[in-house]
Parts: sequence; C-alpha cells; structure tokens
Amino acid sequence: MSDGRPTKILALSGGVGGAKLACGLYAVLPPGALGVLVNTGDDFTHLGLSISPDLDTVMYTLAGVVNPETGWGRAGESWAFMEATAALGGDTWFRLGDKDLAVHVERTRRLRAGEPLGAVTAELCRRFGISCEVMPMSDDAIATLVDSDAGTLAFQDYFVRRRCAPRVRGFRFEGIETARPNPRALAWLENPDLAAIVIGPSNPFVSIAPILAVPGLRDALARRRVPLVAVSPIVGGQAIKGPAAKMMDELGIRPSAAWVAEQYGDLLDGVVIDEADRGLADTIRGPRVLVAQTVMRDAAGRARLAAEVLAFAAELRR
Repeated sequence: MSDGRPTKILALSGGVGGAKLACGLYAVLPPGALGVLVNTGDDFTHLGLSISPDLDTVMYTLAGVVNPETGWGRAGESWAFMEATAALGGDTWFRLGDKDLAVHVERTRRLRAGEPLGAVTAELCRRFGISCEVMPMSDDAIATLVDSDAGTLAFQDYFVRRRCAPRVRGFRFEGIETARPNPRALAWLENPDLAAIVIGPSNPFVSIAPILAVPGLRDALARRRVPLVAVSPIVGGQAIKGPAAKMMDELGIRPSAAWVAEQYGDLLDGVVIDEADRGLADTIRGPRVLVAQTVMRDAAGRARLAAEVLAFAAELRR
C-alpha cells in the first residue's frame, strides 16, 4: 500500500488483446501491483505436451519476447522441430517454435511431477523476469468446446486447425462444474490493497466467459468493494483480433461495444469503448462509459490506454 491508498490492480485476460492491456498496466504500475488472471479453457495436450496458449501469450507479452507481428508466440523464433516433425509425417497443424517448445516441455515436466499449474506458471514468469503475478483461472483442467455446424469441436481444432470456418452454435466448458478457482485469485479479490478490477479487451465468449464460469469466481467478483471496468474488444462492429465478431454474428447478435457491456451485466461499474463507437455511449445503460482510443498499436498506445483505464477506475472509486 502506498500513502494509505489501495494500489493493486487485478486484470482478467485471454490472449492477444487482454495481454496487450495487461502489458500497458504492467508498464504504468509499480512492481508487484498487478495481478493477471488468465483463461485456461484454451489449454490442451498436443504431441504429448501441455499447451497453455493464453498463459503463454500473456507471459511472452509481459516479458517483451512476444512476436510483434502476430501478438502470440516468440520473437526471433526458429522452426527446426516443426520441420523435422513434418519430415517424419508428424502432426504440424499447431505450430510449435523451438523457443516456445522449451516452455511446453518444462511445463509438462513440472505438471507430471505433481506441481499445480499456478506454481508452474509462477516459476516460468520468474524465469522470464516478470515482476507481476500471472495466474491461471484454475489449476484444474477445463476445456472450451465449440458447438458448430461441423459438430462439437475442441477449441484449438476450431480456432487453429479449421481457422474458425465452422459456424458457431454455442460454447461449453468441459470440467467447469468441478473446477476450483485459483486460490491466489481469491486472495487478490480479498486483498485490502485492491483498487480496481479490469476486464481486458478479450473475446467475451471464449476468453472471459470461462473465467467467470469457474465456480466461486463470479460470486467473488460480485462481492467486490472496488470498481470493475471492462474494455470492449469490439470496435466499429469488428473484433480487433480473433473471431469474436464472427461468433456474435453467427449467434444472431449484432457485434457492438454495447452488447459487450450487456454481456457482463451488473458486474460492471464502467465500460471503455473506442472513439469509433462514441455514438453508442448514450445507448449503454448501467455502467459509466469512457470513450477512448482502445486500439493498441504500440507500447505507447498500451501504456496510454492503461493509464486512462486506471484514471477512470479511480474516478469511479471516488
């Protein structure tokens, strides 16, 4: 705690968009002030390895080693392993770079030795020199399933192998009923130093919904005594990254920042929408609205948006 005021911020994140905002928060907050609670519904086993795509995207982004062109994977990656796998007739639809592969091998080794995912993530982040706490939403296995016109698909099958081509009919989170929330996340929510909670501009269906579905987490968020602010991932009716707008359209929902606010409902105290959606501000009922430049094109853009979100949350707190 600094000069008697709460200083800690908990961010909820999926992949690229949420990771960028988390990186901005990390840049403007003091060391140790940020916690990032990350979706693990995308996790799966591939080539015998435990893969955590969203955790890795957040970790690589915070560590400054993410591929700047894609927003995921490692910068300066090499592909000798994939080339050798292809030569042997192996499975290459989900590409694992050589540097990235080392993380998956080490994660898998530690998990098989009995370490929980949260502890493994904390150690990996320490090795990357990250001074904030990155937490999986649960140490238990949860798998996002996509109900589609091609049947029920594992998320990575839908997202990577089939490139989001099937039409979406709904989503399910296998294992969610018995999953337990990460105890560190609950500790953050109960911390008297917590000043605000921020939902990053991540896909509401497959990045944030799994976090909120973990038994106990939504209730803990509802009991909070600090502002909760969400940044819309929909700008001008389009998703900045990923298939969110396509999913909404196929589910009969008009893609808009206003719908995002409705999706989070009474959890929200504030919502941040882009300048392109300024005309929607008066149509959003319930949460306060901040209009800002939400497209984060570089480090300066990430830090600027993070500072505006924090100032907005502080205003709501007052």
